[in-house]
Parts: sequence; structure tokens; C-alpha cells
Amino acid sequence: MIILMGVVGAGKSMQGRLFADEHGYAWISTGELFRVLVTGERRQQMLEGKLLSDDEVIALVDKTLKLIDLHEEFLLDGFPRTKVQADWLHKEIEEGRLKLTAIFNLTASREVVKKRLLARGRQDDTEEVIEKRFQEYETHTLPLVEYLRGAGTPVYDIDADQDPITVHDEIMATIDKQVDENKKS
Repeated sequence: MIILMGVVGAGKSMQGRLFADEHGYAWISTGELFRVLVTGERRQQMLEGKLLSDDEVIALVDKTLKLIDLHEEFLLDGFPRTKVQADWLHKEIEEGRLKLTAIFNLTASREVVKKRLLARGRQDDTEEVIEKRFQEYETHTLPLVEYLRGAGTPVYDIDADQDPITVHDEIMATIDKQVDENKKS
């Protein structure tokens, strides 16, 4: 499993699609799942920038993982975002259900994120919601990245302010280097 983390607008989904298409991997985007499967009042709350609870997110990810072959490499985009979610994922790895290859943390500046999100024009891409998401990332996800890094998890920071092809090339070079190092050991 290769995890793509980063603030909304960093390009996780674009990189996930590129990577999955290039390698034939399954790609699970929690953002896409939420937009497709969450309805009613919860959907309206999401459009206002409110996040789903950890229990809701974990349940949805768990159900989705049951649909793919977990013995094959796959991409997980946008999960985990909180320590509770990371602890659940760690338990799944410890129990042997999942195997972690790498985590890519796509870093992007507020200016670039704002420009990208406003340009894509989705209903939930307002300046207020974008700022809320950036604050959520800084409060919960960024400390989580450091927590995972401190626990010895392979976390690679990629400058996502760059154009998408450059970002993709850096991800591929990192994966290729890691595969080579694993063959040597």
C-alpha cells in the first residue's frame, strides 16, 4: 500500500490516478468516496467544510478495502488524516491485513492550493472552506505525518507546488530508489 497525504489541493488525486494508471494499481481516494457515497445532511455538512467522524471514515475505508485484492499493491489517497485513523491503519498492518510500502506527503503552499481549488470550481471550494481545510491539515494531518515519520514509517516529502508531471516524476524516482534498496537488502 502506498499512501498519498497532503492538504486538499496538493494534487493527491491527480498523482493517485497517474500512478494507478501507469502501474495498473487500484486507487482508493477517500475524497472521491465521500463525494459519491455520503448523502443527505452529512453531505451538506461536508460541502460546508466539516469533516466526517473517524468512525465514519474508517468504516467507509474498511468496506472499500474488502473490494480489492490486498495482496497486490494499491494506492490510498487522503487516509489517514487523524491519529485515530492512523492507529486503525497501524493495527491492520500489525495484524498482517495490510502492508505499507511508502507514504508520500505532498506539500503545497496556501497560495497554490487556493489557486488550484478556486480554479476547479466545485461547490465546496470557497475561500472560507479552503482556509478551514488548510487549518484542519495543519492541526491534525501535519502532526500525524511527523508522528508516522517518528515511528519509523517511510515518509517522503514531495514539493507539490511544482507542475503535476514533475511531482509524478519525483514520486516515481523515489519508489524506484526504494525498490532498488529493498532488492539489495
